[in-house]
Formats: sequence, C-alpha cells, structure tokens
Amino acid sequence: MNIIVCAKQVVDVSEIKIDASTKKPILAGIPQKISDIDKNALEEAIKVKEKTGGKITVITVGTPDAKERIKELLAMGADEGVLIPQPQHADYYVIAHLLAAAVKKIGSYDIILCGEASIDMFSGQMGPRLAGLLNIPQITYAQKITVEKDTLVSERNLGDKAVTIETTYPVLLTVTKEINQPRLPSLMQILSAANKPIHEWSVADLASADVTPKVHTIDVKGVPMQRKNIIFQDDVDQSVTKLVDELAKAGVLR
Repeated sequence: MNIIVCAKQVVDVSEIKIDASTKKPILAGIPQKISDIDKNALEEAIKVKEKTGGKITVITVGTPDAKERIKELLAMGADEGVLIPQPQHADYYVIAHLLAAAVKKIGSYDIILCGEASIDMFSGQMGPRLAGLLNIPQITYAQKITVEKDTLVSERNLGDKAVTIETTYPVLLTVTKEINQPRLPSLMQILSAANKPIHEWSVADLASADVTPKVHTIDVKGVPMQRKNIIFQDDVDQSVTKLVDELAKAGVLR
C-alpha cells in the first residue's frame, strides 16, 4: 500500500488565552504541534503498513518550522515527509488545491488518510475537498478500517449508529479520534527519523494548484464566557423551579 497522510501544524489550543481588552486570542509564544486527530490518521496508516507493507508519505502545508513537527511523524513511523510553504491569506480552497497538486506529484497512491478535523478550526472540510479535487471515493468519520487486497471496509460513525462501507482503491478517509491510540516513538526511532527525507516543494513546484483565496478572514475574536455565579440553596424542587425560571429569562429555554 502507498499511503498518504495529510497533517496540519496547529497551536496548542489548550494554551490559548484571550486578551481582555481586545477580545483577540493571544497566539504569540504558544507551542506548535501536529493536530491530535492527524496523529490518529498516521497511526492508522502505520497499522495498515504493518499488515500490507508499503510506504507512508506525510504532507504538510505550513510555515518552515513545521519541519520539526514532520520529524515527529517520521519518528512515529512515516517514511518521508513533504513540506509546502503556506501562502499568505491561504483559505481552505488554497490549502486543498496545494494538497491535491502534491498528491498528483507523488503519483501512485492507494489510501489518503486525514483527521476528521483539525483541533484549531474543526471545520471538517479538508478531507472532502481533497477527495473532490482528486475525484476519488471518500469515507468520512471512519472509526474502524479493514484493508484487503482489492477493497477497503470501514465503519463510519454517524453518532447514534455506524454504517459499514466497502470501497475500492484509491480512496480518501477521514478518521475519528476514537479509532486508535497514537503510539509514542522510542528514542531509537526519534534518532533514526533524522535520516528520513523531508522534501520541500514550493508553490511553483505545484504549478497546477490554484492559490487564489476565495475567503478573506477579516478578524478573529474570542467569545466572552462570563458566568452569573447564581447558587440555589433551597430544597431540590424549589431550586429546580428557580433554575428553569432563570434559564427562561436568559433565553436558553423557550
């Protein structure tokens, strides 16, 4: 199997704080990491490779320091990485076109794996956009994958139920966080990752990609989460009645 994993470098959202005066997120100095669910995608790719053999290529569109994050994925078990510089004001449209052009440049592949969404924006758009540009089948929210010689079977999580789907190759899958537990690389794997190649492809190397953004982000602000700190100390029935009344007054209940 030739497997491609799309991974995104993101800020550690647990470290984000909001500036009280401007309501803007404070991003300076926050650690960067690979989006958690993209690591689940890589772990699943490694499991497939352990069963079938083959090669895993990781593609990232990001800033130059994303190279360090790619090394972490190589230590986990990927064979090579591709880093594409992110154009200024790039939106989902641009990123999807760059990823599609990179996949076409790689050439032969059987499976593309993505996280169901990135932990920073959580739009869930990239996998479906990429499958559409490549004109290949897609299975989103995969919680289990079984690979055979000519077909792939996946359980797709629909919340209160799961649907089992079978498809031929090539195919793109977005996986849920519940699909597996990403492994931690050993010291020897971390050291050996230094010998694995990371290719840096410029936008010019991907001339077929349309890098004209369709959406322009005007502003990003945090949502204020002020608590009223109302404590009900009556008996249970009275407290419930008062709580319902307060929720109705606040417009939560109608």
